[in-house]
Amino acid sequence: MSKVNRNLIYDVGMHKGEDTAFYLKKGFSVIAFEADPDLIASCKERFQEKIKENKLIIVEGAIVNDNVSTKTIKFYQNQNNSVWNTVVEDWSARNETFGTPSSIISVPTVNFKKCIEKFGMPHYMKIDIEGMDLVCLETLSHFENKPNYISIESEKVNFSNLIKEFKLLERLGYNKFKVINQGDVPKQKEPLKSVEGQTLNYVFEPGSSGLFGNDFEGSWISKRMAILKYRFIFFGYKLFGDHSKIKKWRIIKLFKRVMVKLLRTESVPGWYDTHAIHSSYNKLP
Repeated sequence: MSKVNRNLIYDVGMHKGEDTAFYLKKGFSVIAFEADPDLIASCKERFQEKIKENKLIIVEGAIVNDNVSTKTIKFYQNQNNSVWNTVVEDWSARNETFGTPSSIISVPTVNFKKCIEKFGMPHYMKIDIEGMDLVCLETLSHFENKPNYISIESEKVNFSNLIKEFKLLERLGYNKFKVINQGDVPKQKEPLKSVEGQTLNYVFEPGSSGLFGNDFEGSWISKRMAILKYRFIFFGYKLFGDHSKIKKWRIIKLFKRVMVKLLRTESVPGWYDTHAIHSSYNKLP
């Protein structure tokens, strides 16, 4: 059994270290997972002091399904947008339709279950690894204790897959949620008295996941309310998203400008993370 370490955060999908930098400055120790060797080299240079202090451990390689027995796996390293790096061939093919081809390299595989057994269960687990978020969630079913908070990049194409995400989170014991537009992260402000680590008055880097836990404004909502919120979000995807066939219509462009003003955001339809709090930690009524 892995107890929850209140001082530990998992950054699953470290990328350029945008989130790791925030967590470290907040005073947390971080276990960061990254598969792209170029990004790993960059982050080793960026965080060399924290690595020496043992405040940061970088796990190098790609998290894979339990049934993958090989020590290496194909990794699709996107040539135009490193955020779209993935081990999922279908995701790489989708990216090519957007004009962003990938180079295929070989990277080590990572057994996520063994990592949790080795490093312990974190207070917060941020998961953002293209196409493999649910693999991390499913691994948590092997453990009695779960992270107090968790976040994943939400499904934005298939609504039935979104429902599966919520069912899995619920099965793991997560019962309250927040739906966060990632396009608005640069505008996020810490509360005057941060609940999650030190108060920094932090300015988030582009590409950051932003605040977590109880530092968000507003109340946690039920699964039913979160899914209802996503119904409206998916409606926005249909009108304005990557696969919309009508987003260039003049009336749709006008409607989008109205939505930008009403919602006070530049990110319409945006892209969203689902944050969840575990029932064992949720002290709210």
